[in-house]
Amino acid sequence: MGTPGAAILAHIHAEAFAGGEIWDEDAIRTLLETGGVEALVVLDEADPVGFILYRRVLDEAEILTLAVRPEGRRAGAGHALVKSAAARLLDSGVGRAFLEVAVTNTAARALYERCRFLPCGTRRRYYADGGDALVLACDLRITSR
Repeated sequence: MGTPGAAILAHIHAEAFAGGEIWDEDAIRTLLETGGVEALVVLDEADPVGFILYRRVLDEAEILTLAVRPEGRRAGAGHALVKSAAARLLDSGVGRAFLEVAVTNTAARALYERCRFLPCGTRRRYYADGGDALVLACDLRITSR
């Protein structure tokens, strides 16, 4: 999904991160205009229920955000987005991906663990609320299978 979809992605992000750090339409549009940044969207019939936004730099990538609407959770949308992004990245020559996840976000941490992301560091006070983030890394040749 390109820049015309920034409003839809911002709406999904607001629903997914209610009470947390929400990226507005301008922030998402700016990211989508940046080289190497792509978004994938998962649909329930014709309705977008989630998206993943990632950035490629040479042979590595960073998952910038993964957002799934509350009503779409626990139905495989997040897993499908991570697997699809991993496959696309691997096809484009990327071998390793990174992301940050809140230490307190047990659901997201479990998803990333199922997708074979492993802890490789911690960012203290990473989030605006002062919360810590775990840095996770994944060899995409493993997770895309």
